[in-house]
Amino acid sequence: MAAEAPQNMILRVIEADRVRKLKLSSLPASIDALIEILKEQLELDCDFSLQYEDPDFDGKLTCLVDIEELPQKACVHISVRQDSNSLASTDTLSDVSSPERLSRWPPGPFQIPTFAFDVELTFRDMNAEFEKNERPLQLSRDQKHNILEKLASTIYGFKAYPSDKEISMVAEALVRKHPCLKEAGSDNGWNGWKNSIKFKMGNYRTKMRRAGCQEVAVNAGKRSIKNPENEPSHSNIKRPKRAEVNFLPNFPQGEDPSSLDHLRQAIVEEVEKTERNLPLISKMMQNTFALRRQTIVMSCPPVKELMTLWPALHMQSEVYAEFQRITNQNLPNTFYAELDCHTPRLMALFRQKASRTGKTADALAKIFKVHDTQELHDVHTRRITVLHALPVYLLEEVSGFFRTCVDEMDEPDLGDASVVILTRVSDDATSPVHYYPVRVSVVLEGDVVVNLPRLADAFLVMFGLIYALHLSYPKGLTNTFEFTQKILLGLDDSKLSPKLQTLKNELMLYV
Repeated sequence: MAAEAPQNMILRVIEADRVRKLKLSSLPASIDALIEILKEQLELDCDFSLQYEDPDFDGKLTCLVDIEELPQKACVHISVRQDSNSLASTDTLSDVSSPERLSRWPPGPFQIPTFAFDVELTFRDMNAEFEKNERPLQLSRDQKHNILEKLASTIYGFKAYPSDKEISMVAEALVRKHPCLKEAGSDNGWNGWKNSIKFKMGNYRTKMRRAGCQEVAVNAGKRSIKNPENEPSHSNIKRPKRAEVNFLPNFPQGEDPSSLDHLRQAIVEEVEKTERNLPLISKMMQNTFALRRQTIVMSCPPVKELMTLWPALHMQSEVYAEFQRITNQNLPNTFYAELDCHTPRLMALFRQKASRTGKTADALAKIFKVHDTQELHDVHTRRITVLHALPVYLLEEVSGFFRTCVDEMDEPDLGDASVVILTRVSDDATSPVHYYPVRVSVVLEGDVVVNLPRLADAFLVMFGLIYALHLSYPKGLTNTFEFTQKILLGLDDSKLSPKLQTLKNELMLYV
């Protein structure tokens, strides 16, 4: 029997900071032999293990324990071996799966999923029949159950607690896609479907609660005959209120509070280092996200305690990353793009108001007087002006929010102020606006959390921390923060106050 010809191999070798292609004339004799080849050809001088993207499991990483398992064309991941006691090893982190939702509620029409084969076959025939004689389809009980179960599962993939408006969107999209489901006795043809979907979502949450899904299980166990001392079912409901996509995720598979707390301690140690490994911190923060959310949402500890437990949240980049995990939205990119887009119209509205008489007009006039004396009017200058003028225009009290002090001379008494942006200047702390401060501090519950060079960045980090730490908006600045959330970031803009709706209408005329 003739010997088999040597098997040529092509490897895509993935390291922490680079990806390289490698051609081998034949399959190495063993894993150790492959490692030696990689060390020699790629000039690696460290010990490592190998994982490969297993085609039998949709490309998921699998430890390479038998050289015969390696495909002829393979993606190989190099995992650098560290001290076995190190919690921050690449192997430990790469095996943690993420349970979070990866997408927000669709901005356009809701996409109706594909149902069971028999239901889709019925739809095909009855939709054609409906176009001829407008005779609605009479569904069997099993068919309706299949439709509602599939819709509930799809909705839950976006959020556990959809609003009335969102359920209406689903019902309307269902009847639009399958006209044979239109209800003859309904004004719009889908009111009955809306009620059925709403009822099914309650049942589906119950099923997910029993399965151990944390974001709905947290609202179980209320007052009952067996538990008369518990809170009533309508009180202290923990659910997303500001369009959080991942409000309270489950722990990653194979992880528990103890194992994730070890990673948390590793984050603390890494942040304290002079030279931080930022990619490693980011990865550990991602893997401990569920533990952090459970601590924050369910225990509500003080900000100072939270920042001690999770010191990486003192970092601007990690605040933005945490906001992305919670909302699936890039905070700085979206915020600055929308703010800069609306700035010309906002400036015009503010100047128009400043030209009138009254307390608000005088306050805006002082802001623009300082703005107009600046030699340089760039994007940063305009952002600072708009952020100072916006709450004044919305008739909100800003004296407790925007505070100023002379650096290292006039240290203000912040007390237990919940949310403050403190601008430190070299002189003239009485000016309403400062374009070149020494630094700008974000203050939460009386403690300085982050120091930044620009006011716009400080405002944005503060907004991100409010989401990350599950804090309430400052009472006197609700409209300003809801403008940021709902109009600039587009997070749940269904309900706007009369002031914000009027301002949005003004802005939309010039977009």
